[in-house]
Amino acid sequence: MVNKIVNNDFQAVKASKLAVVDFSAVWCGPCQMLAPVLEELSDEMAGEADFFNADSDANMELVREYRVTNIPALFIFKNGEKVAQQVGFLPKENLKKWIEENK
Repeated sequence: MVNKIVNNDFQAVKASKLAVVDFSAVWCGPCQMLAPVLEELSDEMAGEADFFNADSDANMELVREYRVTNIPALFIFKNGEKVAQQVGFLPKENLKKWIEENK
């Protein structure tokens, strides 16, 4: 399950051992293509990583803080610290590999 981030509340991300955060928007085509891929991975990787989605339009403080300039933007956080960043759509296999490389 991909958890929604609302009101710029990043506490669950910071509390997670391994978090994948997707910055997206409803008007973004590649973001909409990526959403079901992230849902599948969140099921497959349950217990290994927590998955989050932040609507860029509704979480502007986070967008500014993490300097998101293009979407979809994916971030990996380990114990609250950003360790990796990726912009754009990735096929499921590539995305899973990227996550596993940054565990």
